Amino acid sequence: MTTVRVMSYNIRSLRDDPGAVAQVVRILRPDVLCLQEVPRFWCWRWQRWRLARACGMKIAAGRRACGLAVFIGPRARRLGSEFHLLTRVPGIHRRALAVAVLEVGAGPDARRMIAASTHLDLFDEPRRAHTGELIASLDRARRHHGAPVVLTGDINEQPGGVCWTMLLAGFQDGWAVAPAGEEPTFSSRDPRRRIDGVFADRTIEVTGCGVPADPEVAALYPAATDHRPVVADLRLPGPA
Repeated sequence: MTTVRVMSYNIRSLRDDPGAVAQVVRILRPDVLCLQEVPRFWCWRWQRWRLARACGMKIAAGRRACGLAVFIGPRARRLGSEFHLLTRVPGIHRRALAVAVLEVGAGPDARRMIAASTHLDLFDEPRRAHTGELIASLDRARRHHGAPVVLTGDINEQPGGVCWTMLLAGFQDGWAVAPAGEEPTFSSRDPRRRIDGVFADRTIEVTGCGVPADPEVAALYPAATDHRPVVADLRLPGPA
């Protein structure tokens, strides 16, 4: 089975220390980096490109709207991408789903996967409705591309909530399956809640998932952004 490291990270529009964000990514060395709150206003393309370059990665998916992006490292190759705007709710921030169809590894060990990033709402009703929409979009992507899905994001809800439970109907919660490192993801200065997660199809083996606690990287978290990163080490299944 082919291994892949997936990381989810809310970077708060790089309003804190972009250099610290890039340093965190370089230390953790994900093959796939799923981002939330990516810059979407002033020089947004340049800011995303500069961040990807500073991380030693390339942009695989994402648009200006909704502040989502997927970056990939040297072990991954982009085969395609999708971007789904979720139903607009008047008066609140527009939500979406950024999807990258990838091939990880090389030669006979190369495997396909779908990496998705989302950022759900603070309000209960829109969050619940959008969770149903993104599950349907990922079901279609799974069938169309014939690849397993890894969904990442800022869920804005803790495990046991309605939306988290909806996701567990079809996905594994990485931390619950194979906890590694620390659990709380928010806030980076006073971590008390787990509101960010990595969710993997059941055909994917989760070998470890959590917030890396190594002092070298943990010391950077408060300067980088208000969330802590979630890293999942996965084994992708072979051809059916």
